[in-house]
Amino acid sequence: MNVLVIGNGGREHALAWKLSQSRDTEKIYAAPGNGGTASLGANLPINDLDIPALLSAAREHAIGMTVVGPEAPLAAGIVDAFEAEGLPIFGPSKAAARIESSKAWAKEFMARHGIPTAAHRAVTSLDEADAYLSTVCTGPVAVKADGLAAGKGVVMAADKAEAILAVKSMLDGRFGESGSTVVLEEALTGLEVSVFAFVDGPTVSAEVAACDYKRVGDGDTGPNTGGMGAYTPPEFWTPELALGIRENILEPAARGMAAEGCPFKGILYAGLMITPTGPPKVIEFNCRLGDPDGSLVLPRLESDLLDICVAVSEGRLADTVVSWSNSSYVSVVMASGGYPGSYETGKTISGVDDAGPGVLIFHAGTNLSGDGKLVTSGGRVLAAVASGANAAEARRGAYAAVEKISFEDAIYRRDIGKRAATSAASIGG
Repeated sequence: MNVLVIGNGGREHALAWKLSQSRDTEKIYAAPGNGGTASLGANLPINDLDIPALLSAAREHAIGMTVVGPEAPLAAGIVDAFEAEGLPIFGPSKAAARIESSKAWAKEFMARHGIPTAAHRAVTSLDEADAYLSTVCTGPVAVKADGLAAGKGVVMAADKAEAILAVKSMLDGRFGESGSTVVLEEALTGLEVSVFAFVDGPTVSAEVAACDYKRVGDGDTGPNTGGMGAYTPPEFWTPELALGIRENILEPAARGMAAEGCPFKGILYAGLMITPTGPPKVIEFNCRLGDPDGSLVLPRLESDLLDICVAVSEGRLADTVVSWSNSSYVSVVMASGGYPGSYETGKTISGVDDAGPGVLIFHAGTNLSGDGKLVTSGGRVLAAVASGANAAEARRGAYAAVEKISFEDAIYRRDIGKRAATSAASIGG
């Protein structure tokens, strides 16, 4: 069948790459796609929020399955629109996507279903924020825009004064309507981990875990970004931890969504904190695959992705095997100088074809220029992904590839996967 991938980031390139390996895939289309997806099929110059145009394209190109990458089209109701036209699509409905598109709704959902998360309060004014913080703020607090903010809507405030400034910035329109409601919550400490599973309503597949790096600078310094790299599996991941997360977080979330009349179908992404004491707590839920996490968990997927997407859309996940490899992967993002602030585009990229055998390069902010050259077109430009028997080996491969790729003013972190690699070395593996 013909497959349409919606979006233009590294996650979408990874999805298209994995879907191209499926035995039933005939042709891959991406809308709008990037320089990487263009090498796998055909890019369609359609904005990922132009739902009527995407519907027309799906009919015109006889698309048998549409796979939605980013959260914004899901929050806008693209799945509802496709299903109303009888067009197969992979992803949650608009109502189910609220688990990401409204942090306030998600927090109340977790409270209703006993899913462990940080203490919190949603506010819509500075007076409300001041009153709440005056009673609970004795240290750091997380300040979050309620709606979608491209992964940049969170400020970790050191104290009440910083929190109030962050609330004011959001209420004053820093993130548009997404910041008209602000969620204040306890700042959790511990080990952060992202956990992904396919869900078709009642059934939750085998899960996979990764750790990502949100800050732009080494040592977790500088502003938050959409993600500067990731590795999998975490060095602290155990069968016991996985079972607890499944029983206390993933399955209760699936049951709760179904019970509230908005069953979740797609990839459920739980961002968790493994706290020093007590059970893991949910930092946030997302309604799609992560980015750059997706670029290294998809290579671990041993099952046919298209088969899984079809099974989820038809409610047959319970009869479908979802298997993940035990290999280690490290993903290092190369970004434009100035990111996540202002940056220039149109810089020529060289060395991608020299990255090395077995290394995967997933494009994000790239395009092909008029003369066929690969050029930068965004903040996060590409990710180099390498595998190995352990994190140290995978890390060496990823950084060796990064050193061969260049474009003017390129930046990247130099500590991706270092903790896991050090841990592996300390235990002899």
